[in-house]
Amino acid sequence: MAFSRIRIADSPARARRAAVMLGSILTSLIFLYCLADRCSTASLPRSASSRLYDDLRSLRTKRLLIEDLEGYAASRRSSRVLADERAGRVPERTGEPPPPGLVSSSGKVSPGFAGKVSPLGDGSKKLPQALIIGVKKGGTRALLEFLRVHPDIRAVGAEPHFFDRNFDRGLEWYRDLMPKTLEGQITMEKTPSYFVTKEAPARISAMSRTTKLIVVVRDPVTRAISDYTQTLSKKPDIPSFESLTFKNRTTGLIDTSWSAIQIGIYAKHLDNWLQYFPMEQILFVSGERLISDPAGELGRVQDFLGLKRIITDKHFYFNQTKGFPCLKKAEGSSKPHCLGKTKGRIHPNIDPEVVQRLRDFYRPFNMKFYQMTGRFFGWEE
Repeated sequence: MAFSRIRIADSPARARRAAVMLGSILTSLIFLYCLADRCSTASLPRSASSRLYDDLRSLRTKRLLIEDLEGYAASRRSSRVLADERAGRVPERTGEPPPPGLVSSSGKVSPGFAGKVSPLGDGSKKLPQALIIGVKKGGTRALLEFLRVHPDIRAVGAEPHFFDRNFDRGLEWYRDLMPKTLEGQITMEKTPSYFVTKEAPARISAMSRTTKLIVVVRDPVTRAISDYTQTLSKKPDIPSFESLTFKNRTTGLIDTSWSAIQIGIYAKHLDNWLQYFPMEQILFVSGERLISDPAGELGRVQDFLGLKRIITDKHFYFNQTKGFPCLKKAEGSSKPHCLGKTKGRIHPNIDPEVVQRLRDFYRPFNMKFYQMTGRFFGWEE
């Protein structure tokens, strides 16, 4: 009798547990059914099933949106890291959240971002893969303007002076100065003073040991006179070229501390760069040939950068008034373009004896430079 009472008393508890279990199974089936977008065929009353359907669809939409955004961010980060590793650049910070305003409060992509969630987008700012590092008054501005015609080159217009004057601002500051580039495009900048800055080679190597370096060189005597002419245009009261050239005019001792003279000792500066970069990563462009045969020199530069030879003779015409080649069509323009009035200044007359003294002074340095580069520039002819 006692046993019977226990069995009878236990039956309601078992029934409740069975009912709860059955309800859980039924709810799970309905949940899975709705995820398959088939809630419309569910056997629940319409009012209950429609509410459950709407709630689940909303949750599912938000979950898929979050997964899409996470996948986009991951692919964006991985592609950037891969590109940075290939180019030897400092990787960008990872783990950044989606851009502010991308997702609205309702869990949908904001209208302002519609069509912009793309791994490619409008490009990104990268540290430069190539630098024009010198030399002052050698033809660096002309070279940069000519190169910007190429669709695969994006360059900063102003000289950043990062590796000589602004290094303490950091690489992120430097990167932010760069134009946005797409995959396959090269980021460039030019600061001619890098070539004669003692710390520049180590600093650039620390950024990337694969950076390609371009140096535009010119007859050091002509370059020194051009340098002086530029200074004279800004400071008309400076001493004469002759008096600045010599420490002692009587003995003929050249003052190598004067920057106009010191810059032209190319072999000395190149020694410093070769401690950090192999010669095959440095291209020397003839400033003279950049005037007489711009397409030829630009062909060498395009080859050096691994680009298709797009800039050819058809892009240039010679301006007889300025004595320089000009572009038939500049970057982003359909009009001819010549360098500004500060380029091609008329040089003052210099005592021929002083010019000859300078040629004698530079001769051994030039010969060493020819040997180091494997190219004869013909400045003694």
